Amino acid sequence: KNSVEAKYNIGYVPDHYALYEKLTGREYINYIADIYEVSQEERNNRIEKYIRIFELETSIDSKIRTYSHGMKQKLAIISAFIHSPKLLILDEPTNHLDIWMINWLEKYLIKWNKQHAAEGNIVFFSSHLIDIVEKLCGRIAIIKKGQIKCVKSVDEIEASGISLEQFYLNTIENDEEQ
Repeated sequence: KNSVEAKYNIGYVPDHYALYEKLTGREYINYIADIYEVSQEERNNRIEKYIRIFELETSIDSKIRTYSHGMKQKLAIISAFIHSPKLLILDEPTNHLDIWMINWLEKYLIKWNKQHAAEGNIVFFSSHLIDIVEKLCGRIAIIKKGQIKCVKSVDEIEASGISLEQFYLNTIENDEEQ
C-alpha cells in the first residue's frame, strides 16, 4: 500500500546495472543519496568511507563512462549501501570484480551481513558461486525457472553430511525427475 515508503528500505545491486555514464561517480552516488533523502553529513561520511573501501579515490570524480566494468560494479554496490537499507538485494554482486575485490567483498559482506541481520535487517544474496553462498548465507533457497524448490539453513545442509554443491545438484536432479 505504501510502495514509495517500502522502496526507501530497499537497496538493490542488479546483475546488469544501468548507471548514468555522463555523471562522475561522486555525482551518481550523491544523486542516489538525494533520492533516498540521506542527510548531507551522513552521505559525506558514507561516501568517503566507501570510496576508501572500494579504492575509488583516484576515479570517483571521473565520468562513469571511463570506468571499467569492475569499477562500475563497485559504484552500483556503493549506491545500494548509501542509504543503509533494511533490505539489501544483491544479484550476482561479484560480476566483473577482480579476485582481490571478490575476496574483500566476501569478507566485508560476511561482517556486514551479520551486523545487519543482528539489527533485524535482511540481505538477499543471489549467486551461482556455491562457495561464496556457503560463506555468506545462513539460509538458502534453491530456485529453478522462477520457482522455489527448497529453503534450508546452511547448518541443516551441513548436518546432513553432504556439501552445499551436492545438495543443490540433488535438489535440481530430483526436481527434473518429477
